[in-house]
Amino acid sequence: METKIILCDLDGTLLRSDKTISDRSVAVLAECRRRGILIGFSTSRGRANIIPYEAQVKPDILICNGGASLVYAGKLIHTSTFSLEETHRILEASYAVCGLDAEITLDTLDSFFWNRRQDKSTDYDWDANYDDFLNFSTPAMKVCVQTQDREKALRIAQAVPGCDMLPFSDIPWYKFSSSAATKENAISFLCSHIGVTSAQIVAFGDDHNDIGMLRMCGTGVAMGNAIPEVKETAAAVTGTNDDDGVADFLQKHVL
Repeated sequence: METKIILCDLDGTLLRSDKTISDRSVAVLAECRRRGILIGFSTSRGRANIIPYEAQVKPDILICNGGASLVYAGKLIHTSTFSLEETHRILEASYAVCGLDAEITLDTLDSFFWNRRQDKSTDYDWDANYDDFLNFSTPAMKVCVQTQDREKALRIAQAVPGCDMLPFSDIPWYKFSSSAATKENAISFLCSHIGVTSAQIVAFGDDHNDIGMLRMCGTGVAMGNAIPEVKETAAAVTGTNDDDGVADFLQKHVL
């Protein structure tokens, strides 16, 4: 079936290990767009954390915060967030379960917050807004907590009905979001909005929260560096993120 949309996860997929996009990948995606294919990011990152990549690739579609927000043609067309009360419950549970020194990040629609001023545990975003989350005033799209302990993560998730949790494979953190905030739900909304089917989408991913997306799209492609569960789900496996795996697959099978 003719490809109408290409969706790329960012970290571990379109981004190389140094968090850059290769010139080759940018050029291949631009050629796909020239041929009438819509280009999209589908990422756990918030909008504030993808601005440099938007400038490079100029995507038509932005699925951010793991599906909590969907932007098409520059317009926000769908969101799924915690309420302010639910946000407070998640934050309170995070401190109660993991201690007052727990490291937490939080995404709203437009901003990214971190409860550490310095010595952050990763280089994810050194320019994050600081907040101690003791009296946060905006509903969260997602909350991330530094822990590898699944039992602790379960206790945090139980603070809010309908809260999903997922680990990251490359960092010792868990992500907490509304059960409605998934990449596949955002894709379903997008397909209805613009009149395409999921069978007309080629999607690329590498981590836990890409599995549903790869299953539902017509061609789900796992990166060579993907976790085993993603490779088992995918219709195909391409090269690694550091070897232009996305560009390789698109040149061979789409262009």
